[in-house]
Amino acid sequence: MTPTTKSEESRFRFTGWHMLGVMVLFFGTIIAVNVVMAWSAISSWSGLVVQNTYVASQEFNGKVEKAKAFAASGFAGELTIADGRVRYRLHDAGGAPVAADEVTVTFKRPTDEREDFRLALVADGAGNYSAARTLPEGQWIADIASVRGGQAIFHQTIRTVVAGGRP
Repeated sequence: MTPTTKSEESRFRFTGWHMLGVMVLFFGTIIAVNVVMAWSAISSWSGLVVQNTYVASQEFNGKVEKAKAFAASGFAGELTIADGRVRYRLHDAGGAPVAADEVTVTFKRPTDEREDFRLALVADGAGNYSAARTLPEGQWIADIASVRGGQAIFHQTIRTVVAGGRP
């Protein structure tokens, strides 16, 4: 038997246990990243854009024409969410108030429909409409419909962020 030197004893040997550790770390990292990404995808987007894509495609041109008519009317609206109230001001191009029989706001989350709700606003006079409601923080899409005499006079969609109780 030959005597071993200190350098031969301290030399690193890559064994099967080392290979197992490398494989567990490598594939464990990949699996962990995939789990995090999958969880993030399913918790942040419903995947639902419309209920029926065929019907939505058939209605598209009609919606575009209505949007052009609303834009040509010169009406405009301003949405305010503050102090536990939702306020909407509807006015014409010159800033004069526009009267509506009913104004409803459908609040939707961009990614999930579980928190969606509809809110009927009450006329406060001079084109102002409001209702008491505190919105949870986060992103919201406000779909506002103004009706007079059974006919839609204005429709507006506003995307807003509520932070600390204020948009």
